Amino acid sequence: MTCAERFNLEGRVALVTGAGSGLGRQFAETLAKAGATVVLAARRRNKLEETAQSIADKGGKAICVDLDVTDSASVRDCFAEAESSAGIADILVNNSGISREGFLVDLSEEDWDAVIDTNLKGVFLVAQAAARAMIKAEKPGSIINIASVLGFRVAKMLSSYIAAKSGVVNLTKTMALEWARYGIRVNAIAPGYFLTEINEHFFKTDAAKQMLVQIPMLHLSPQTAMKQLLSLLMASLSHLGIFAPVTPTVDECTAEYVLGVHFAGPLASFTDCDRSRADTTTPSSSEKM
Repeated sequence: MTCAERFNLEGRVALVTGAGSGLGRQFAETLAKAGATVVLAARRRNKLEETAQSIADKGGKAICVDLDVTDSASVRDCFAEAESSAGIADILVNNSGISREGFLVDLSEEDWDAVIDTNLKGVFLVAQAAARAMIKAEKPGSIINIASVLGFRVAKMLSSYIAAKSGVVNLTKTMALEWARYGIRVNAIAPGYFLTEINEHFFKTDAAKQMLVQIPMLHLSPQTAMKQLLSLLMASLSHLGIFAPVTPTVDECTAEYVLGVHFAGPLASFTDCDRSRADTTTPSSSEKM
C-alpha cells in the first residue's frame, strides 16, 4: 500500500463536532481534502455554512447538521440526519468544547455544569451514538476525542475545564478497550497551546505574555499543526497502536510545549490482563445491540 493510499479517505463519512471554527474547521477541511464526505455538526449554523463553503471551494463534500452535544435527543437526531444524507459515519472527531474561567470559590454551578456537560458528557453522548451505529452496521471505524494538555496537569482558574479534559483522557482509554473488538479505534489528541476562539481573549493579557516566554519556541503552535496529526490517526496503519504513549518519554514540560500534544491511543491503558480480556470476553447482549 502506497503512502497516498494510506491517507485516502474516499468513500468514508466523517462527522466533526464544533466544525464551525477553530480546530474543528481545520479538522473538517483536512478530512474533506483526503476525500471523505464531512458532516459538519454544531449549534451555530452560520459558522457551519462558512466551513461548508470553504470545503466546497476546494472541491470537497460537506453537509451541515444542527447539534447540541449536551442533549441526547439532539445527538440522536444529528446522527439520523447524517446517515440519511451521507451514510453511516465511520470517522468521528469529537471536537466541541467550551471554557469558563474562575477560581473554585467563585465558580458558579451553572458555569461548572456548562463545561462538564459540553466537554465530557458531550464526548460520551456523541461517541456512544457513533459506536452504536458502527456496531449495528458491522462497520469498523475511528473515533478521535479532543482532549488537552490540561488533562494531564493543573492550572488556576480552569478547574471545570481541567476536570472535563482529564475525564476525556481516561474515557478515551475505556472506549478503546471496550470497542476494539468491533474494529473501532479510539484515540485522543491533547493539543498544547493554540490560538482559538476559546482562549483568544486570554492571549491578549499580560499573564499570557509571561507564559509565552516559558515556551522554548516563544510562540503558540499554529492550528495547522493538528492537520498532520489527524491525518496520521486516520491512516490505515493507525490500528497498530503506535499512538499508545500517554506520558512523553522526555521531560514532560518540554514535551508539552515543543510537541504541543499528548496521545491516548488504542492500547494506552491495556495491561496483559486487559488485552486477554478484550480478546476473549464475549460481548453481553446489550453490547451486541
